[in-house]
Order: sequence, then C-alpha cells, then structure tokens
Amino acid sequence: MSRRYREIIPSSKAHLAKRLAQPFSHRNLLCAARAVAPALFALALSGVAHAQGTMDFSGATTLMATFKTFAMYAGAVICLGGLIFAGIRMMSGRFQDAIPGLFGALFGAGVLGWGAGWIDSLTGQSM
Repeated sequence: MSRRYREIIPSSKAHLAKRLAQPFSHRNLLCAARAVAPALFALALSGVAHAQGTMDFSGATTLMATFKTFAMYAGAVICLGGLIFAGIRMMSGRFQDAIPGLFGALFGAGVLGWGAGWIDSLTGQSM
C-alpha cells in the first residue's frame, strides 16, 4: 500500500476493508448463522400461530363448567359450615368465639358468588 493511500484512509477503516475482502471462513459463517437463527426460528413458528383459530376448545368449556360446579358446592359447604360453627358458639354464649365462624361463612359466600362468576368469565359463559 502506498504512503499516500494510507494518509487518505484511516487505519481502522483499512483494517475493516481488508477483513471484509477476505473470503468467508468457518468462523465467519458460524457467526452469521448465530445472528440469523432467531429470525429464522420466529419465521418458522409464525405458520403455527395462524393455525390457532382451528383449535377446538369445547372440552375446555366442559372442564370450566365442572370447576364452576365445584366452586358452587365448595362455597355452599364452607358457608354452611361457618354458620353452624358460629351458631353453636353463639348458643353456648361465647360470642367472641363465633366471629371466626361468621368470617368463614362470609368467605364461603364469596367463593359461592364471586368464584363461580370469575370461572364463568374465563370461558365467556353467562350466569
């Protein structure tokens, strides 16, 4: 390389130009493959994403209906158990001991009402 040419082009650009002028080595090809692999992976999976509309979720709706029924029964049992616990405590005159039973009944009512409504909202069913 002539002296005049070295003065015009900075040395860092000259090194870059030399490096780019060399043929691809195994290391360069590996580096390029690593850079392109995520994009190729995303493009390969994009075809799968379009097939999502053909899936059948009727079994999921049946399963959620089963969960809703369980939530209703569990809420009713918790509510009734809390009321019985609180009633026995109140009849024996221990009103302060009945407070946890009343909160249990309130929790059971919440499971019965809000739990079943929340499960219905997950599948788009109406109450």
